[in-house]
Amino acid sequence: MTGRPFATVTARAVRVVALRALLAVVAGVLLFASFPPRPLWFLAPVGIALLVGVSTAVPMRRRAGFGYGYLAGLGFLVPLLPWIGVYVGPLPWLALAAAEAVFVGLFGALVVHLRSLPVAPLWIAAAWSLTEWLRSSVPFGGFPWGRLAFGQPDGGFVSLAVVGGAPLVSFAVAATGAGLAALALTASRRPRPVRAWTVPVAVTLLGPLLAAAAWPLVRTTTDESSTVTVAAIQGSVPRLGLDFNAQRKAVLDNHVARTLVLAEDVAAGRAPAPDVVIWPENASDIDPLRNADAARDISAASAAIDAPILVGAVLVNDDRTTTNSVIVWDAQTGPGERHDKKIIQPFGEYLPWRSFFRLFSEYADRAGHFVPGDGDGMVTAGGIDIGVATCYEVAFDRAFRDSIDAGAQLLAVPTNNATFGDTEMTYQQLAMSRVRAVEHGRAVIVAATSGVSAIVDPAGRVQQSTPLFVPDALVAQVPVRADVTLASRLGVAPELVLCAAAVAAAGFVLVRGRREKAGAAARTSTGAAGAPAGGRFDKEDL
Repeated sequence: MTGRPFATVTARAVRVVALRALLAVVAGVLLFASFPPRPLWFLAPVGIALLVGVSTAVPMRRRAGFGYGYLAGLGFLVPLLPWIGVYVGPLPWLALAAAEAVFVGLFGALVVHLRSLPVAPLWIAAAWSLTEWLRSSVPFGGFPWGRLAFGQPDGGFVSLAVVGGAPLVSFAVAATGAGLAALALTASRRPRPVRAWTVPVAVTLLGPLLAAAAWPLVRTTTDESSTVTVAAIQGSVPRLGLDFNAQRKAVLDNHVARTLVLAEDVAAGRAPAPDVVIWPENASDIDPLRNADAARDISAASAAIDAPILVGAVLVNDDRTTTNSVIVWDAQTGPGERHDKKIIQPFGEYLPWRSFFRLFSEYADRAGHFVPGDGDGMVTAGGIDIGVATCYEVAFDRAFRDSIDAGAQLLAVPTNNATFGDTEMTYQQLAMSRVRAVEHGRAVIVAATSGVSAIVDPAGRVQQSTPLFVPDALVAQVPVRADVTLASRLGVAPELVLCAAAVAAAGFVLVRGRREKAGAAARTSTGAAGAPAGGRFDKEDL
């Protein structure tokens, strides 16, 4: 007689858990859908709201919150990162997505942990900031791809980048989402006193109101008295994939040829004369410091266009390691200042634990032997101080921060996306450059081997762009800036404050839980009936 009710309850519990798991995956998919090239930035707070709602609608243990968060992380990162495996198979792509989803799982656990605090949506948003910082820091230097801020270049929150950089934008998106979840939870409860709406409404509106207040600080106009003319060259490559550089001379020839075409257009009056020309990463995988033919071709291009060229080149060191560099090359003086890429890509430009990972993939030994450079990331070309973040570096806050501190007036992102085919990677990376433009109040020049190259103004708007896989040249007059934004002045401080707030809130809940447990034990020892230890978020394991 008791078996049937028990079976019914068990079946119902399984259905409830399955539904919540499905909703968690949907939350992750909504986060993915908010990223470029789709203009659906407003789905990001909805995705956060759904995940927070799944984790707070009923009491559950932190490990259950981790599980739902992990599922959301898979729903988010698996469709976001397929470009990782486009030429090397699905294992690296799925392994990276699975590893990075752990941080979203940690967020889910923190949601459960913090849900009983006053003004819980704010602490929950700070917890997202903490997990983004962790994901951007560890392991192997971190992987910042997929930060909420990088889905917002066309959104209403992006103006906050001028105040607190990408971390503040992500926090605002997360706070709005957590506020929406609190609103839905309040609406579902009876009774609903008026004061119960105060916190959900206030937190939901906080991000949009702060973004509106920050918008006047965004550089939306150009001072014509302080501009330079810049060209970005997209020479394209003979073929895509990991073997694109097997024809290294052809890649260099393509960029030389497209620069010569631009020189002809300038001579004919069809294009303005540039003050500086920016070539992409890997424009010359033949070391021009060791190869006289490559040096001669680059000098010829510089002479024809009558401007220095920032040349993306792979340099071979004496110990046979390589350096991913951007060299200022002038026809008259040859190679000058250079930026050696400081933040190099694990599993691409170098392979940690090479002997271990080669057990899992035949492509392991195709990872490079690059070594990181040092310096502040700034070079001077044609009298212009240019901050350089090469490809992967643009995802990291510190890359441009160092060059801005050194006095960079203009920002450049030379990049090579040929190894990722026609995936969404190039659009995701362009979005990062657009956020950086707002963050630092600088124009950003994106020069890509195969696209998308772009001219981005200080407000993060794309003024010009190229199609994929087409040789092209962009020429534009852009502002140069000497002053800095509030975000540039504050540096890492906003992120540290948000992370510290999350840690403090989590610590407070732990201390409170221990006190409650001690109090319950004391009441039990004197015969009093105590409440379950651990707080209300530990009542069920769903």
